[in-house]
Amino acid sequence: MQDHTEHAQHAGHSDHSVHEGHAGHAHHIGHADHSEGGVGWAMAARATLHCLTGCAIGEILGMVIGTALGWGNMPTMVLAIVLAFFFGYTLTLRSILKAGVDFRTAFRVALAADTLSIAVMELIDNGVIVLWPGAMDAMLSDTLFWGALAISLAVAFVVTTPVNKWMIGRGKGHAVVHQYHH
Repeated sequence: MQDHTEHAQHAGHSDHSVHEGHAGHAHHIGHADHSEGGVGWAMAARATLHCLTGCAIGEILGMVIGTALGWGNMPTMVLAIVLAFFFGYTLTLRSILKAGVDFRTAFRVALAADTLSIAVMELIDNGVIVLWPGAMDAMLSDTLFWGALAISLAVAFVVTTPVNKWMIGRGKGHAVVHQYHH
C-alpha cells in the first residue's frame, strides 16, 4: 500500500500559481489551449480576420488594377488571387520576422500557417463573385462591384473560420505562428 504521507504533501496543492518554472509563462495567461478541444472560436476568428485582411488588400488591389487597365475578368481574377496570397503571407511574415525569426524559417512558417486558410478564403470569395449575377462585369464605380466584394469577403470569413479552428486545434495554421508571438 502506498504511503499516505506522499498524498498529504499534495493536499494543499490546489494553488498552482506558485509552481517553479511557470513564472516565465505569465504572458500566456488568457490564451486558449492549442489542443483539439481547447481552441476557442475567438482565436479562430482572429486568425481568420488576420487572413481576411491580407486577402482583402490583395483582392481589392488586384481588381482595381485589372479593372483600371481594362483587363478581362480572368486575368483580373488571377491577379487578385496572386496578390491576396502575397499580402496574406506578407502580413504573417512581418509579424514572425518582428519576433526575431530568420527569414527562411519565417517564410516556411507563413506558408504552413496561411496556405489552406488563404486558399479556402479565395475559393469562397471568388466563387461568390463568379456566381453573383453581373458582379464579374461591374466597374469600380458600381455599387454592385463593392457590394458583391464586401459580401463575398464576409461569406469567405464565415466559411474559413471553422477551417482555421480545425487547423489550430491540430497545432497547425495560426497555432504555428502563435508560438512566435511573445
